[in-house]
Amino acid sequence: MGLGFLSRKIGILRAGDERILSAYVYYFALPALLFIDLAELPIERVDVNFIIAGITPIIITVSIYLMLYYLLHFSRDTFYLLILSTVFGSLAFFGIPFVMFSLSSEAEFLATIAVSSISLIGVFISIFVLEFYTMKDTSILIGLKRTLTRLSKNPLILSISIGLFISSLNVDIPRYIYTPIRMLGGTTATVAIFMLGVFLYGRRYTNLNYALKLSMLRIVLLPSIALLIAALFNLSRTPAAVLLIMHNVPVAVSMMVLSERYNFHKETIASLILVSSVGAAVYINLWLLILNLLWG
Repeated sequence: MGLGFLSRKIGILRAGDERILSAYVYYFALPALLFIDLAELPIERVDVNFIIAGITPIIITVSIYLMLYYLLHFSRDTFYLLILSTVFGSLAFFGIPFVMFSLSSEAEFLATIAVSSISLIGVFISIFVLEFYTMKDTSILIGLKRTLTRLSKNPLILSISIGLFISSLNVDIPRYIYTPIRMLGGTTATVAIFMLGVFLYGRRYTNLNYALKLSMLRIVLLPSIALLIAALFNLSRTPAAVLLIMHNVPVAVSMMVLSERYNFHKETIASLILVSSVGAAVYINLWLLILNLLWG
């Protein structure tokens, strides 16, 4: 990340170059990683409890926001901002690299499952909320239809679906196909973290105090719920650590792209990504320390 920031500082890369890196990761490297990991996955190894434990914290958190929205009657914009500050984490760009660098080799498999399941619900809720933000009083049915149409073209959703389909057929991928896809997917972690540094340089950051408060949703609230759910589901240390990381990573850089596309609180989202990203290595490791103490 530091090298990415430095490359902008000394002029090797220019403003807008992060979009090229983002497009590479989003449309090529990450889909390749998800596809190849899931295609190799024996379906019988998938732990349904792990998947349910992964998506439950998001469902609980959104339910809490919905209840507070009706009880406290705060603005719909605030309601949308709370949701998008929570559910759209950088699972793939930050979560997978962090898991690969800090946990065992078994954890990469679990991280792939976590990203596949949590991303499905996180991306769905995010796009659904943004569609409603732009359509204002449009019916839920129309918003749902537009959301499903967008998701059907999402490269991550497509790679997950195709990977699971190949896995269900229980066939081996030919080596001449497997090797280049695996090599392409292997670049995900390095390029994603480098891109984050490129992204953070030179942006306009406002409402930093407000962004700091919003960042607490992923720094404190969501991981607290994830830790509780992991304990209730009796997960062992490694699966619990993977879920904790996935629910503790910063807000996704892709959220900046979506906020610009939907004209949704662009300055606040940029500040939120900055605040949640800068200290991520510190606060995620603090949570892992807490997990290790609790799991003995």
